[in-house]
Amino acid sequence: MKQLRACLKKSACLLLKNFPVRDIKLSGREAAVVRAIGFAESMLGAEILDSTRMEPEDVGDTLNGLIAAGFVETIPYAEQIDLAEMPSTAFEVNPAYVHELRTAISRR
Repeated sequence: MKQLRACLKKSACLLLKNFPVRDIKLSGREAAVVRAIGFAESMLGAEILDSTRMEPEDVGDTLNGLIAAGFVETIPYAEQIDLAEMPSTAFEVNPAYVHELRTAISRR
């Protein structure tokens, strides 16, 4: 029994080394935008503006930062969005970061 526990403990440690947990820290604006987008489906930029009640320039800057970090993706794909294009562009949370972003939001 002790050998089995030791083996399981060693296996768990090896798994954790291969898959490090990302510790994401979001600013208040970033957390508000991620909350507005949600985790289930994409959301248009106009809906994000309405939901966050932030200035369009602030939302645009925050979205560009989240896109650059890889946390948010655009539909259609773009590396950066312009303020004029933002209302008609759809945004979604990158599925690779959903768990970590939920954890970061719940800590706020």
